[in-house]
Amino acid sequence: MQFCPKCGAMLTGTNCSRCDYKADSEVKLETSEKGKVSNDVAVVTEGENEINPKVDKECPKCKHNEAFFWTKQTRSSDEAETKFYKCTKCKHTWREYR
Repeated sequence: MQFCPKCGAMLTGTNCSRCDYKADSEVKLETSEKGKVSNDVAVVTEGENEINPKVDKECPKCKHNEAFFWTKQTRSSDEAETKFYKCTKCKHTWREYR
């Protein structure tokens, strides 16, 4: 599965389903001599290639109405996870507890 580097949507073939991005070629899995999928691991530094879904959510800082979001378990496992938002305009980050 490949995601658009511009908006984060899933690519269908070489085209983005959300914006006008077009990849140069489809992603193909590299195989070893025996036809098995390679187990190479790509190392990604923190913040690089950050891809999160976008939602309509008002930023408390700049009042822009679009943000990325992700969830993380910040309290004990029997409590709901915390939802984090990051404004697409000013990059302000805030959280909401469920």
